[in-house]
Amino acid sequence: MPKMKTKASAKKRFKVTATGKVLAGQAGKRHGMIKRTRKFIRNARGTTVLSDQDARIVKSYMPYDR
Repeated sequence: MPKMKTKASAKKRFKVTATGKVLAGQAGKRHGMIKRTRKFIRNARGTTVLSDQDARIVKSYMPYDR
């Protein structure tokens, strides 16, 4: 059985923690900051933990990162 491939786009964007949760960068901060509230910009710093449904999809892209 050949090895499974990891999606290159997924390994650049996501990180799996030791407990199996998936970290991703916060969305909505690329452009259009003038119309966003200060609270939104502040809360969108750093990374966030994906929901279980999204994490299951991302983990299928990275078969060895568990």
